[in-house]
Amino acid sequence: MQLEAQDLAQAVIARMADCKEPRLKEVMTSLIKHAHAFVQDVQLTPDEWMAGIQFLTAAGQMCDEKRQEFILLSDTLGISMLVVAIEQAKAAAAFKPEAGADRPTEATVLGPFFWEGAPELALGSDLSIGQPGEPTYYHGRVTDTVGKPIANCQLDVWSGDAEGFYDLQKGPDAPMALRARFHTDADGYYRFWSIRPTFYPVPNDGPVGNMLHRLGRHPNRPGHMHTWLQSPNHESLITHLFVSDSPYIDSDVVFGVRNSLVVDFAKHAPGVAPDGRVMDKTYHTCHYDFKLVPKA
Repeated sequence: MQLEAQDLAQAVIARMADCKEPRLKEVMTSLIKHAHAFVQDVQLTPDEWMAGIQFLTAAGQMCDEKRQEFILLSDTLGISMLVVAIEQAKAAAAFKPEAGADRPTEATVLGPFFWEGAPELALGSDLSIGQPGEPTYYHGRVTDTVGKPIANCQLDVWSGDAEGFYDLQKGPDAPMALRARFHTDADGYYRFWSIRPTFYPVPNDGPVGNMLHRLGRHPNRPGHMHTWLQSPNHESLITHLFVSDSPYIDSDVVFGVRNSLVVDFAKHAPGVAPDGRVMDKTYHTCHYDFKLVPKA
């Protein structure tokens, strides 16, 4: 039976009548409706549709174990941040805080540069040795929303260097650098040395970079330290600490900046650092207390 253009979406949806997975059926029904409505709305031409297919094909061909072009596409279209915001809103709605409780730390995007298997180091370790960048002492406490310290909380941290490059971007044989895993002490405190992160462009030598260029958008992210906190009795948190005076703080290409995550990186003259280390050159400090939501 011949189907007219306006009937195609419903015909595709009807073919899923025997689907045994309710959530999959719900998601695909909505996707089909919106995709067909989009094609109708812009009156997509065959050449434009083929260009879109070629774009997605090229994005897939750019992916390997150290580069994820589709995550980059999701990030730069604001979809990654939207998913994060929806998930955190649902968690906030389900969370029943005690009287006087603080708001939990806000989440942001994972980004394409997480690398599983970072070395576990002792608190106070220095990740900056041999890496370009201004030394920075990171310290603070991890608690729940009423201030109870979370001992032995796993804290993964990673960042690019002062030249704007992550270790993953430095070739197939480049070792891990400026990333580590720590655990908070018995009172919930963490501390480590790294560098003051600088702004950098997301990888823009592929189809996503070409898309940004054609749309008149810059590819830059403000300087930030990635953090991923995990504790058995608390909700996992993926977030950043953003350098307050970094360029592009108001126009992050992946829309990940949240005001509560913007931190002043205080600058200090040579001297004794907070952990007793004697510094013979200028350094920075970054203090931030994370607050996690207890699991239901």
